[in-house]
Amino acid sequence: MPEYEFVDLYVARGVSRKEATRLLTDHAEYGHWELERLSMHRDGSRRVRLRRRIIRQVRATW
Repeated sequence: MPEYEFVDLYVARGVSRKEATRLLTDHAEYGHWELERLSMHRDGSRRVRLRRRIIRQVRATW
């Protein structure tokens, strides 16, 4: 089973859809994050949960 680390972002209601898309795209491209959950609230703000896989190095034994 893969292990993930998570980060929660809050996007204020004054942020346009284009700016929010750019923010999430930058996280995806440069931080290797993927979208797990997005929830929009009545006031127009968004809560975003991103995740990325944790890759563990296995020590080689000789």
